[in-house]
Amino acid sequence: MPKLGMEPLRKKALMDAALRTIGQNGSLNVTMSDIAREAGVSAALAHHYFGSKQKLLLETIRSLLRALRRDAIAALAQASGPRARLSAIVRVSFQSDQFTSETVAAWLAFYVEAQRSDEMRRLLITYTRRLRSNIMDSLNRLCPPDDAARIAEGAAALIDGLYIRHSLRAAPLGLAAAPALVENYFDTQLKPFSDAPATDGKPSIRIL
Repeated sequence: MPKLGMEPLRKKALMDAALRTIGQNGSLNVTMSDIAREAGVSAALAHHYFGSKQKLLLETIRSLLRALRRDAIAALAQASGPRARLSAIVRVSFQSDQFTSETVAAWLAFYVEAQRSDEMRRLLITYTRRLRSNIMDSLNRLCPPDDAARIAEGAAALIDGLYIRHSLRAAPLGLAAAPALVENYFDTQLKPFSDAPATDGKPSIRIL
């Protein structure tokens, strides 16, 4: 039996191993034994903690999103004003740890699997909606609601598109240029409203 207090460490080791195994394989076509072997534990222990590979994968996604949420909260707490909060969201979206080969491969595989798994699809849809809501929270302080909704949709699509293009090595520019492209989009779209006074307030942290 594992020692008291080892369960969280073992679970994290298995989730990290899941990312590595998926990254090495390039898909979710891995077994619980493959993941357990990568983590240095038995398949029986992996089943004991998670019950099934599907549950392990879902918890791995939640772990990635919890980390992203923590980073977003920290970044937004340091931002002063709605425009600065938009920049904070952009920085978090393109931080380097989101672009490790294992993480990229896992995200792409999760999105493919979401076409077949209702649970995974709901989790990813909830994340995208909350990301959009977080962007909207700042945009609503900078422009009218209809414009905020339009700009938020464009920004979310740009962030996702740049992530996919970079992950496939199809982007002509490096990772460092991606945030600048999104920032330029915000500046261009918000320019007509730059003379209007912006309201402020604490952001609503909705990123999953």
